[in-house]
Amino acid sequence: MANADEEQPQTQPTQQTEDYLFKIVLIGDSAVGKSNLLARFARDEFHANSKSTIGVEFQTQKMEINGKEVKAQIWDTAGQERFRAVTSAYYRGAVGALLVYDISRRLTFDSVGRWLNELHTHSDMNVVTILVGNKSDLKEAREVTTVEGKALAEAQGLFFIETSALDSSNVTAAFQTVVKEIYNILSRKVMQSQELKVKDPDWMGNGKTVVLQAEDENKQETEAQAKKGGCCSS
Repeated sequence: MANADEEQPQTQPTQQTEDYLFKIVLIGDSAVGKSNLLARFARDEFHANSKSTIGVEFQTQKMEINGKEVKAQIWDTAGQERFRAVTSAYYRGAVGALLVYDISRRLTFDSVGRWLNELHTHSDMNVVTILVGNKSDLKEAREVTTVEGKALAEAQGLFFIETSALDSSNVTAAFQTVVKEIYNILSRKVMQSQELKVKDPDWMGNGKTVVLQAEDENKQETEAQAKKGGCCSS
C-alpha cells in the first residue's frame, strides 16, 4: 500500500542513466477490472473474487524500449466516490493513464467523459491516455460495441484497445502502448535539449526532470494515430 501524499519521481532518470521511471494511473468506475488488469500485467495473476481497492496502491514494472530499461510505476485506486479525497495526490506527476470501462456495463462507458475531465483537471493536459474496454471475454453480455469505443477514443484523441484480464488478451499491449508513447515523447524532448545545447553553448539545463509537455505537433501526431484505430482492438 502506498501513501498517496508521497511525491514519486516521474520522468527523471534514475541512478543509471538509461533508466526512466514513468508514473501511470489506472482510472475508471469501480469493478471495471482495473486491479485485475494490473495484476495480470505485473504478476500474470487474476483474482475472480477480488475486492474493491481501498485507497491507493502501486506496482513498478520494468520494460525494455530501444535497448533501454524503462520502469512504469502503475498506480491503482478505487473508483468509488468515497475515495475522492485521494484525487489530487493520485494524479500528481502522472504522465500516462489507462481509462478503463467494462464492455458489459454501459454505465461505466458513459462515465468516461467524467473521468477524462477529472484527469485533465488534476494533471497535465498532455498525459498519454488509452481508452480500455475491459472484459472482452464477456461477448454475450456486451453492452458497448468496439465501434463505439473506437469512435469515442477518436473523438477525444485517445489510443484505444479492448482487453480481458481473465484470458490476458491485449493486457500487455495496453500498458506497452502508453509507456512507449511516453518514452517517444521524452526522447524527442531530450533530442531537442541536446540540439539547443549545440546551438547555444551557454545554455544551461538543470539535468533533472524532463517535463513532458508535448507541442501541438506531438499532440496532432498522437491524435492521428488514434484516428487510425489507436493501438489495436480485439
